[in-house]
Amino acid sequence: MTLALVGVAALIAALIQRITGLAFVLVLIGPIVLAYGPIEGVTLAVFLAVIASVIAVPSAWRDVDWRRTLWLLGAGVLAAPFGALVTRLLPEPALLFLIGAMAVLALTASRLSSVSQVLRGRSGAAVSGAVAGFMHAASGLSGPALAAFAIGDRWDQRRFAASAQVIFLGFGIASVLLRGMPVSPPLDVAVLAAATALGIIGGAFLVRVVPPHIARHAMLFFAWAGAIVVLVRASIALFG
Repeated sequence: MTLALVGVAALIAALIQRITGLAFVLVLIGPIVLAYGPIEGVTLAVFLAVIASVIAVPSAWRDVDWRRTLWLLGAGVLAAPFGALVTRLLPEPALLFLIGAMAVLALTASRLSSVSQVLRGRSGAAVSGAVAGFMHAASGLSGPALAAFAIGDRWDQRRFAASAQVIFLGFGIASVLLRGMPVSPPLDVAVLAAATALGIIGGAFLVRVVPPHIARHAMLFFAWAGAIVVLVRASIALFG
């Protein structure tokens, strides 16, 4: 039953990712961390995000803005080892708090317009990329830092969404190398990978009929629910 529920979450996350360009791990992080724990859950989420990006990149390739992409990707890859190191040093309750807090930060970052206004040009790309790379290796939640730069640098949404797939793929590969492959049963990994692939493929058809704002509302609902449950689980682990 647990595998089925996480598989459904992966399917929904992939559908939303294909329609909006972001939020795969943000939607998936709550269920997968609760099912597999903060270390293996994030490792699985990052691995599945790589699969989602591999499928999404070919259709987005022609719209990639390589100048911005390489700045963000380079800074993020340099910062990623520090994110992976944090996950090895913290005990499980602290890791749960960290993941939950990053999810909440990710969900509220878009409202911090004053932050976005200073993230421009190469310096803004370096800062945003470093934060995104650190967060991706620690929790898989790199999208909001990239989105903040996109807003500040007035990046065209279509080109940003395409470029983000390449950045997620690069961050994902770096994070898998740093964290290692999932150690969950092969059947679990295969089912979740299939659900992810099915969601990305299905989303390619749904993107034509589902308005983006509906997908964003669905993303917010699932992401907030997951973040709150992870924080409650962390509180129980720490104080229970």
